[in-house]
Amino acid sequence: MTPPVPDRDAVGTLMRHVLELLDGDVATVYRDAGLPDYRPRFSPPIRALVAAGPMSIRDLAAAVGVTHSAASQTVAQMTRAGLVTLSPGADARQRIVALTPLAKSLLPTIEAEWAATAAAMRELDAELPMPLADLLTAVLSALGRRSFRERVQAHT
Repeated sequence: MTPPVPDRDAVGTLMRHVLELLDGDVATVYRDAGLPDYRPRFSPPIRALVAAGPMSIRDLAAAVGVTHSAASQTVAQMTRAGLVTLSPGADARQRIVALTPLAKSLLPTIEAEWAATAAAMRELDAELPMPLADLLTAVLSALGRRSFRERVQAHT
């Protein structure tokens, strides 16, 4: 069944819809693999922690490419799921994130899903006029040069 397509002028709605379809299907793959509480958004932080070891939430945010607030929210969800622990850092404001034994035991499944998702994304990209990641990177670059707020204000 073809999913409904939102109004083309509602770009935010279109982006959320695409993300819901992509993340929803990946979440279903995890659920089918016996990990019903695992969220696709957990994989980038887990991969960053595997690569670099325990780190502060701020450093994790930078490694993943999200805001501190987004990383903090994801870490809170991961803590509730038993995937990471938090310990005090160098000062009272800093918290260090580390993988739990549970997260480490799930690494083969997480890595296999990551590889399968990357292959599926390459397949989807082949059907698009340009790879989705290239387009999104270009959008981020353009917004870095001139914010969307500035663009909207120029038309009001």
